[in-house]
Amino acid sequence: MKSQDLPLHTKYMRQALDLAKRSPPRPTNYRVGALLVDSDTDTVLATGYTLECEGNTHAEQSCFIKLAEKNNIANEELGAILPPKTVLYTTVEPCFKRLSGNLACVERILKLRSAIKTVYVGVKEPEKFVGANTGRKQLEDAGIEVVLVKGMEKEILEVAMAGHKQESK
Repeated sequence: MKSQDLPLHTKYMRQALDLAKRSPPRPTNYRVGALLVDSDTDTVLATGYTLECEGNTHAEQSCFIKLAEKNNIANEELGAILPPKTVLYTTVEPCFKRLSGNLACVERILKLRSAIKTVYVGVKEPEKFVGANTGRKQLEDAGIEVVLVKGMEKEILEVAMAGHKQESK
């Protein structure tokens, strides 16, 4: 995973973090925010946060649901309408496995048929729920670059884990 701390990426990661703060704190999930951005035009295409949409939705999934609804198409058709240089910003790297049985965010990204070329993440997924996240390798193997945006890790983890039981030392 590459690492970058550029003002543009920090701006979008800050917006994603603000979205994550809208997610209700629960001990069973991370509070995550996400943005789909057309990097050619510097335009936000969709935003989402954990549990924003009906059901047990993740932030990336909420982005896809909202964009599909806006364009009156099925989620599976999003890849055909996304601009060529669409990127995804997410405060926590996309999940590779869902304990709820829902489709993992990595699989959702891969189903877009390479419409997303780069995923910018604020932190690696903590191993609390599903262990080591192998999703990054799946994305990279599919030609999708995964970039760590440095500088906000502590703040992102505090927001992500709000509502979790603190381990005693």
